[in-house]
Amino acid sequence: MQPDLELVHIRKGESFAAWMHGYPFRTVRWHYHPEYEIHLVVATSGKFYVGDFAGRFGPGQLIMTGPNLPQNWISDIAPGEVVTARSFVIQFPESFIDTACATVPEAEAIRPLLDRSHRGLLFDMATSDAVRPLMVRLVEARGLKRMALFWEILDHLSNAPHPEVLASLSYELDLGKLTQGGVNRAIAHLRENLTESIDEKELADLVGHSPSAFSRAFKRHTGSTLVRYKNQLRVDLACQMLLTRPNVKVSEICFEVGFGNLSNFNRHFLKLKGMSPSQFRSTFAANGDPVGDQGSQVRTMSSNGGRVPVTVQEGGAFG
Repeated sequence: MQPDLELVHIRKGESFAAWMHGYPFRTVRWHYHPEYEIHLVVATSGKFYVGDFAGRFGPGQLIMTGPNLPQNWISDIAPGEVVTARSFVIQFPESFIDTACATVPEAEAIRPLLDRSHRGLLFDMATSDAVRPLMVRLVEARGLKRMALFWEILDHLSNAPHPEVLASLSYELDLGKLTQGGVNRAIAHLRENLTESIDEKELADLVGHSPSAFSRAFKRHTGSTLVRYKNQLRVDLACQMLLTRPNVKVSEICFEVGFGNLSNFNRHFLKLKGMSPSQFRSTFAANGDPVGDQGSQVRTMSSNGGRVPVTVQEGGAFG
């Protein structure tokens, strides 16, 4: 099922939307919008979906999502039950941030946070506890106090320790929309030559940067080093091959996706997916899960500390 476009209403004379909603509610569906969103759950638990990531949520969960990233939170409640206050939400457009950064240089400090939020960011409970009273006050605040609370919240998120990135690298990237310069050009080249041996210097030369400058720009843009990013893309590709080519040996897939030896491939696969390639394939075979069409994504779901494999079609069939 394709996600629905949510029309975010920002009142005249205000720069962003800040509101609270209960459950069930009209916006609780598989949807997307061009605005950034900060989403804090204060009641109920259930399943949530961000991009091609699926997991469990409970009170205190704090997530930030970037523009046009599909999302949904489905609470486990009894039929007919109504929850008056489930989530606090802040939504703001890119144009607001661009204007703020153009006039207030200090606002540029939040750019790395915004870049990383394009894949969805899950924050720790300490950050959630610090942000919650600010969001509660923000919903009722007016004038300059409202603006001060907004920037204080973003400051907390910008300084949060290692938020978890949710959607996969493959889900975030749309090659049709990539620009032809800078890090995006390097990423496009990397994806087109993923199974080849490509080092940082080659990509830096491609975009006219020094290796050190490119390394800093790449990490700021992706939140990852080149080596880690490349390994994750290769493992994502291996997942698709394991499911769509069940008769091909794991060792063959290892070399086809660009790893130099089987032990290295197994180590990275286990680290990223929580199981070996053989276990990954047999798990889906045992469950009788259908093999996805072109563009299907394979991700792992965080649930109570465990890692459970899920298959998600591009576009998000979450119903």
